Amino acid sequence: MKCFEIQQFGVEHLVLAEHEKPSPAAGQVLVKVRAASLNYRDLMVVRGLYNPRMKLPMVPLSDCAGVIEAVGPGVDRFAPGDPVAGIFMQGWQDGRIDRQKSNTALGGAIQGVLREWMVFDQSGIVRTPPHLTAVEAATLPCAAVTAWHALFEHGALDPGDVVLIQGTGGVSLFALQFAKAAGCRVIITSSSDEKLARARQLGADDSINYRANPDWDETARKLTGGTGVDHIVEVGGSDTLPRSLKAIRMAGTISVIGVLGGVAACVNPTSILMNSLRLQGIYVGSRAMFERMNRAIATHALKPVVDRVFPFTEFPEALRYMETQQHFGKICLTLA
Repeated sequence: MKCFEIQQFGVEHLVLAEHEKPSPAAGQVLVKVRAASLNYRDLMVVRGLYNPRMKLPMVPLSDCAGVIEAVGPGVDRFAPGDPVAGIFMQGWQDGRIDRQKSNTALGGAIQGVLREWMVFDQSGIVRTPPHLTAVEAATLPCAAVTAWHALFEHGALDPGDVVLIQGTGGVSLFALQFAKAAGCRVIITSSSDEKLARARQLGADDSINYRANPDWDETARKLTGGTGVDHIVEVGGSDTLPRSLKAIRMAGTISVIGVLGGVAACVNPTSILMNSLRLQGIYVGSRAMFERMNRAIATHALKPVVDRVFPFTEFPEALRYMETQQHFGKICLTLA
């Protein structure tokens, strides 16, 4: 069985290793991995920025989809041939997150999925929507669940709400699709007019080029008649959070899901206090959230936005492509 390993940090040091094909034990399933997808977290892991003290070697990536090839004794939820995807935190089934659950995140806290076969406990996978290909299903475990968690598990969106979404990466485009399916108005920001045009084709109602219009918070307020937006999907971190605090309405919600623009301390808590704002950190989600999301995806026949697909052996090239920030949607790998 082939798998990629981080034996020392750096994209240039990734190793394509060979290991024995695993077998499922009691309560476990053997999944033939068909596809995987990349998240910005994966690039940070490989470069040693996510956890410099990570125990190596580490198999990277958290997101994969495939087909069950065999089941161990006692498995009663799945059968060979079922199309499935792994959940991001293998130990987070439902309820609130805690440290114990967060310590079961694939491709970081525990070994990841970038391998030809993967053994999971049956509680660590979900069935994928039947209309999706393996590549499309592989985009769901981190980016899609994060967007779903932000908007519906904590956000409690109502039809007609105004959602501001930053950027056109995986989480942002899932948030766009989910918000439109729920009957919301979407404002999206990007530095690329081409990407903004593509986002409008996906349903975005308004778009703001933040490079041409750095005061995008003021523009967002104008688009809402001065009230401010109801919910912001915040991916920028310290570079964008101060403007998000100005663009949000009183008693609005900001879901913090990324730090692409930096992590410097820059927030004045006065505006949070005086405007009764809710800042919610979103760290992916549970298996129960994943299953609820999959029902919605199947009901609305939503299709993930896949930017580019690389062969499994070109994983380093896929990471370098991610570094360019040219992608619109998800970057994926195929293994079969």
